Amino acid sequence: MPIRAELRWFYPIDWRLISHRIRFERARGRCEGCGRPHGTLVVQLGDGRWYDEAARTWRDDAGKPAPWPDVVDYAGAKARRVWLGTAHLDHDPQNSRFRNLKALCQRCHLRHDRREHVRRRRHNRLRGRALGDLFLGAYRPF
Repeated sequence: MPIRAELRWFYPIDWRLISHRIRFERARGRCEGCGRPHGTLVVQLGDGRWYDEAARTWRDDAGKPAPWPDVVDYAGAKARRVWLGTAHLDHDPQNSRFRNLKALCQRCHLRHDRREHVRRRRHNRLRGRALGDLFLGAYRPF
């Protein structure tokens, strides 16, 4: 996923090279959270199980073997393309040491960042309320 222009200056100048080394040299093109391969179409069920073509088995979100789905579960399966991204484990883009970085697929990356996203959403909501109280009087939700 590309970095937004306003956040680009937080990252080191050689971020593309660092990210490539993490995703394709260290992780060998597979998610370090669940093992999904980069750039391939993966059949995924609603509960997160996915079919690993290389091992010819179903895996759960942690990449461990999972039971085969029944017909009802498989009817809701979707093919999804997997893209690896490099995640900062401490959520600080300026800390680009290799032990702080991890190659994660979209699903694992969103799961890893969930608490940080909730924290930022709350902060932005409270900031909006404070600005409303400051300039518009008592906060009135719409």
